[in-house]
Amino acid sequence: MLKKVVGLILLLTAINGFSQQIFKPDSISNELIMDSDPIIIDSSVAHTSESEFLEQPKTAFVLLDTAVPPATTMRLSWQPNQSSDGLSTPTPIFVVNGAQEGPVLCLTAAIHGDELNGIEIVRRVLYGADPKQLSGTIIGVPIVNLQGFQRSSRYLTDRRDLNRFFPGNPHGSSAARIAYSFFKEIISHCNFLVDLHTGSAHRTNLPQVRANLLQPGVAEFAQSFGISVILHSEGSVGMLRNAAVDIGIPSVTLEAGKSMTLQEPAVRYGVKSIQTLLDRMNMLETAQPLDTPDSIYYHSAWVRVNHGGILLGNVNLGDKINKNDILGIVTDPITNMRSEIISPYNGRIIGMAIDQVVMPGFAGFHIGIQESEERTARIINIPAKKQIVQHLSTMPESE
Repeated sequence: MLKKVVGLILLLTAINGFSQQIFKPDSISNELIMDSDPIIIDSSVAHTSESEFLEQPKTAFVLLDTAVPPATTMRLSWQPNQSSDGLSTPTPIFVVNGAQEGPVLCLTAAIHGDELNGIEIVRRVLYGADPKQLSGTIIGVPIVNLQGFQRSSRYLTDRRDLNRFFPGNPHGSSAARIAYSFFKEIISHCNFLVDLHTGSAHRTNLPQVRANLLQPGVAEFAQSFGISVILHSEGSVGMLRNAAVDIGIPSVTLEAGKSMTLQEPAVRYGVKSIQTLLDRMNMLETAQPLDTPDSIYYHSAWVRVNHGGILLGNVNLGDKINKNDILGIVTDPITNMRSEIISPYNGRIIGMAIDQVVMPGFAGFHIGIQESEERTARIINIPAKKQIVQHLSTMPESE
């Protein structure tokens, strides 16, 4: 009995102490130096069912040694333990802790510092979520790679791609240590994860969810966004979503648009897709959620250019194309020689290079390849009439 009384006093003290930190835009609280303990995940948390969530009493949500009371939004800060004191800026971490019990959904953006659409999507979702109406908790990290963002670069200052080092290593490279700290202190608290990206290297992507659809829990999660295109991708070693799935957290990548710019249509669509996800997870009701996806691709391929010159595309994102269609033309600016880029597939344009100067071998057009509807229904267990099936081949880095 004494332990319960002491625990209650400590909880009330924590809530009172942090109640003054709620959304103060001019300050960042809770700057921490993380230790290097092993990552330990309670698998029962990652696999808790919705009914089990609803049976639990709502309590303060603890992250980065901070108790966030129910029906509260708070801004915290995270700082990896390899940073130099006084020379680094803590990364803002937002927590929207709902009034009712529910799952913990994590939203991460700008793991690649030059991918801006995801930053704005996460910001709008966080500031648009009323914690008094929310069931569960949203953890939002608008800018994971603050080093890259400040330099308008995809990479960390050591020129490494952070999204190739998860779950990290406390004794490894700088990138591995950052990944380890972020994974241990933030991601391990998630029940579900959405990692937002854009196309890279002057390419743009049709809004799409990428996920390992061979994992039933991940496949079900991927279909909850209402985005019209879902792309099967087992991902690469070191990707954040792969590392999260490995410890039992259903995770997907949400791709939308291109890097180095803000695209309002892509941002609006991304926001609506996450609001649809919140609605279907019974976390937050959304007016007019998106429809069920109509294209699930298990096969895709990049069509590469064979000659150098100026690339001008003949197609747009989302276009349905047929085998032998002309996707674009490359013109040599000196000789005026022209080379047509011909589609070898029937399918849909789900990613493409923007018009630019290209070299032979440059990946120009990403095609979701049409196959039989029956295979999709068999793998994902959805009525065949709504499916166009397909598999993800090797592609340029965009996650």
